[in-house]
Amino acid sequence: MNFFKKKVIFLDYASTTPVDQRVLDVMNTWQSENFANPSALYSSAILAKEKVSEAREKIGEVINTRKNEIIFTSGGTEGNNLALFGVFETFKTEGFTPHFVTTTIEHPSILEVFKEIERRGGEVTYVPVSPEGIVKTKDIENAIKENTVLVSVMYANNEIGTVQPIKEIGRMIKSLKKNNLPYFHVDACQAVLYLNTDALRLNVDLMTFDGIKMYGPRGIGMLYVKSGTKISPIHFGGGQEGGLRSGTENVPAIIGFAEAFKIAEKKKEEESVRLTEIRDYAIDSILKTFPKATLNGSKESRLPNNINICFPGLDSEFVVISLDVHGVSASYSSSCQTLKEDSSSYVVESLGKNDCSLSSLRFTLGRESKKSDIDILITALKKIVIK
Repeated sequence: MNFFKKKVIFLDYASTTPVDQRVLDVMNTWQSENFANPSALYSSAILAKEKVSEAREKIGEVINTRKNEIIFTSGGTEGNNLALFGVFETFKTEGFTPHFVTTTIEHPSILEVFKEIERRGGEVTYVPVSPEGIVKTKDIENAIKENTVLVSVMYANNEIGTVQPIKEIGRMIKSLKKNNLPYFHVDACQAVLYLNTDALRLNVDLMTFDGIKMYGPRGIGMLYVKSGTKISPIHFGGGQEGGLRSGTENVPAIIGFAEAFKIAEKKKEEESVRLTEIRDYAIDSILKTFPKATLNGSKESRLPNNINICFPGLDSEFVVISLDVHGVSASYSSSCQTLKEDSSSYVVESLGKNDCSLSSLRFTLGRESKKSDIDILITALKKIVIK
């Protein structure tokens, strides 16, 4: 990867991915030549509207849904906000307190929304995970109550890469439903490149995706909303996206997003196998080189591209900056979390590893990653980390 002609080993693909050239190619025409608003009535606008509809169909083929169940958003954060606030606003009534269930290791765009829901009078149960970073289906089941309206569980964690038993949880929730409740929401932003996202197979009612995590355009994402799921809009305007997400459709980004989805599905199996080999080589090599280091999260139930290591006593922020000097881009905590004053990892703390919350590094692989990148990483770490 070339950043301003400087050779960089990029190991932060969980935070962002470059836009695939094939995605850019299909977007270009709609950036400048046909820039019509799809809500208008003239011929170029109608063509733009048809392309948006075609994009929904392409995505629907991948996740096994109907096109009218796909709501385009500005990204994963907005999709998560729409799912959670949308359900809360639908069911909050006088004399009824909507109850939600989630886990302690969700993305900030889930946990911060739930904090706000609590401030607005909702009720939330936060289910802990195991030391391996996996939530038990039984624990989710035990947290569900008569007034539970939604369960939200992240498919794959953005920090430690652990994969949750979504299909099993979905099946359990389906068996408990009364009057179609509780709904099951899944944040699948990190999962889309590597895991099965068939909505029917997973038994989900709402599912979030983000273009920036899948080699798609910036500023575009989507929320799958199963037919019959009651959800209210959280901002208002012209009534686009079935009245759930007002605002002029970003036609070029939508077209590019659909193309990125199609490419991701095609490459999923092959890329998962390739990256798993590099991931395991990285984990084994790092732990061998630094005997005091430990892996955060399960090695088996883990995304193929995620390596998260605790180096006891390390100042992870300092190491990330030092690695950058050596031409390696990595991260600590979540990229979203580093914007806050407290940059410790609540995810790592949830594993019972409080001493590692400020001493862990995340390395995430992508389509350009090679085994030789890991050798360069370890050479750089040897110059920074005391064994």
